[in-house]
Amino acid sequence: MSEVKISIIMPVYGVEDYVGRAIESMQAQTLTEWEFFCVDDGSPDRSGKICDSYAEKDSRITVIHKENGGAPSARNIAIDRARGKYMYFLDSDDWAEPDMLEDMYNLAERDGAQLTVAGYYIDTYYNDTEKYVQEQSCPDAVYKNSGEFRKNAHRLFDKNLLYTPWNKLYLSSYIIEKKLYFPETFWDDFPFNLSVVRDIERVTVTSEKYYHFIRKRAESETAKYRADMYEKREEEHGWLLELYDYWHTDSPEIREFLARRYIERLIGCIENVTNRNCTLKRAEKKTEIRKMISSCRAREAVRTAKPNSGYMKLMLLPVRWNSAALTMLEGSVISAVKSRNTKIFARLKAGR
Repeated sequence: MSEVKISIIMPVYGVEDYVGRAIESMQAQTLTEWEFFCVDDGSPDRSGKICDSYAEKDSRITVIHKENGGAPSARNIAIDRARGKYMYFLDSDDWAEPDMLEDMYNLAERDGAQLTVAGYYIDTYYNDTEKYVQEQSCPDAVYKNSGEFRKNAHRLFDKNLLYTPWNKLYLSSYIIEKKLYFPETFWDDFPFNLSVVRDIERVTVTSEKYYHFIRKRAESETAKYRADMYEKREEEHGWLLELYDYWHTDSPEIREFLARRYIERLIGCIENVTNRNCTLKRAEKKTEIRKMISSCRAREAVRTAKPNSGYMKLMLLPVRWNSAALTMLEGSVISAVKSRNTKIFARLKAGR
């Protein structure tokens, strides 16, 4: 290739049933001037060998085999080797529409964007063939300076467009100059993107949707209890508050968004405690939930948040009443729906 326009980076681990589709969705792209780093993160299955088989037939694909260190380390190794003008991060169990890279590349070039953000699909499968498709997007927009972007970033956060890496095209020179890498932590996408947008100036948003994020029924049925989920969500919220403080950006609309975002994730933490895989005793669960809903952050958030749906208004009532017993009952109901009827759960979550 005389020019590498985009460096595609994909961590690979335990995805032998999906990785071929992910690779082929890149090979089907209408933009062909790319290099593709498939980083085998010590995968215990055939995923690495499957990547090798594609690389043997396509010189644009490079497979890096390494000891298991997690997705952040896999992505970071490839960042240091990327030669493309832009970087794109793909997850190995998802896929993308064929015009994604070309459309996003053209937008980035048109606007001189450091970051290009697109919409996406969440495909939740009830079985091997049936699925519920949720669409996430914001209207087209071009932010030419940091001030414009910071005033409107909450709209993108609110549509979950700024958390993940796979709906974005990153200007490589910006990533390199800022020395931006994925942190070695669980849920590394969010802190990485916070570091990207912290001093960003030129951002282009397209309402078009290209990426298919895949959720399987099994994920809802066997989701593990995370003992540190509440602490992790508190940490993330602190990062977001710190970002807005750094930006010196505030408005009633932003404060309402921050409160609603916090309380929605708090409901998720409550469900985590009532999840059937949680090993805590009933009294311990109630104590944890009481701690969550009685905190200063929770009380302030529940006063400020304005839920978008009747469903969420109902979900917040036990929290507003500061009732640990009713909140625990609510969490148990959510857990039951999540594990027994993925279709209803997906629709409710999408409509919140």
